[in-house]
Amino acid sequence: MFTPGKEKLSGISFGGFSFEPPASTTKPLSSNGLTTLTAAPTTSVQPAFGTTTLTRDDNSKVTNSSETREPKPQFTFLGGQLKLESPWRNMDWTEERRTSLMETITSYRPSCGEVPQARVLLLGPVSSGKSSFISSVQSVFNGRVTNRAMVGSFSSGFTKKLQSFNIRGKKGEDHTGLVLCDTMGMSEDGMTGLTLHDILLVVKGHVPEGHKFSPDQPVSASETVGYVKRPSLKDKVHCVAFVVDASKITTYPKGLSTTFKQLRKHISDLGVHQVALLSHVDQVCLQTAKDVTGVYESRTIQDVMGKAAALLGMSTSYIVPVKNYSSELDLDVNTDVLLLSAVDHILQYADLYFQDNAPQNKELKTVLEL
Repeated sequence: MFTPGKEKLSGISFGGFSFEPPASTTKPLSSNGLTTLTAAPTTSVQPAFGTTTLTRDDNSKVTNSSETREPKPQFTFLGGQLKLESPWRNMDWTEERRTSLMETITSYRPSCGEVPQARVLLLGPVSSGKSSFISSVQSVFNGRVTNRAMVGSFSSGFTKKLQSFNIRGKKGEDHTGLVLCDTMGMSEDGMTGLTLHDILLVVKGHVPEGHKFSPDQPVSASETVGYVKRPSLKDKVHCVAFVVDASKITTYPKGLSTTFKQLRKHISDLGVHQVALLSHVDQVCLQTAKDVTGVYESRTIQDVMGKAAALLGMSTSYIVPVKNYSSELDLDVNTDVLLLSAVDHILQYADLYFQDNAPQNKELKTVLEL
C-alpha cells in the first residue's frame, strides 16, 4: 500500500512518502533505476523503455505480458527522488526562449515616465542567496559567470550595506530599466540582521545608497548621514522579492514566519507588490541538480514550495524556484532560462506598482477615497 505522510520505506524515507510492499516482492526490473509505484490492488513494475510488463496477480503469480497499457502511477521514483508524470508548471527550455527573455528584460522600461528604472529590493535571511541571484543574473548578460555582487559564506552574511546594481544588457550595451537592491540579511532571532524598522525606511526611499546597517543604530532622520527626507517616486522600492533557501525551509526559526507576515502586511500597506524566489533548489533535489529542466517535475521541490508559501504567508503563484551559479565557470542555457524567468516574473509585479501610481490613477484613487 502506498501511503503519503508516513516516514519509512523498509527503513528508508523518501521526501515524506513511504511504500509498504506486499508480502512477496520482486526486484525492480528496469535497467535504468526507474521504479514505478501504484496504489492499485495489482502492483506493476514497468521499465522506462519498451512495452513488456511484469504483473503480480491476486495469487502472487508473476506473468509476462507484451500488451501495452496506459500508465497508472501519478509519480515515480528517480534515484530516490519523486518525479511527477507531468510538470506542475510549463517551461520552454530552449536557446530561443533564453534570447526572448533577454530581449524582454533589456528593453523593459517602467510605464511611469518619471521613473527611469524599477527598483527591486531583495529581502531574506542571511545566506539565502540574494547576492548570488544578482551575480547570476548579471552573469547571463555578461556571457560568463561573474560575481559582481560580493558573495560570501559567513554565518553573519557578507552584505552589510544598501547596494544598488544596474542590470546591464549584453556587453557594451546600456543598462536596462531594472535595478536590483541588495542589503543586509533579515533578522531571524530579533537580535541581529536587518530590522523591520530599517526595511520599511528602505522601501519608502529614505535610506541613502551605501548606508551601512547596524541593529544598534536604526536609521533615523537625525542620525543617518544622507537620510532622504522627501524621497521621490524614483527613490522608492517598486517591488520586493523575498529570497528563501529551499534547503533550510524546515529549519528556519518559527518566529521568522511571523516576521515575514508582519513585514508583508506593512509593505502591502505601502502599495508595493511582493514575490518570492526559492533558491538552492538543486540542494534539495538530486535530479534537479543534474538537470535543472526537471525542476517543475520534482515532487520534492513542489512540496518545498508549499512550505515556503506557508513560511511567507503567500500563494505559491508568487513564488518561483531558481538555481544560482556557484561553483560553475560556464553558463548553462537551462539555468539561464530559469533565472531570466524569475526576473521577468519580478518585472511583471514591479510594473503593477507603476500602473497603480501613474498620475491619472493616483488622482482617480484620491477622488474615490473622498
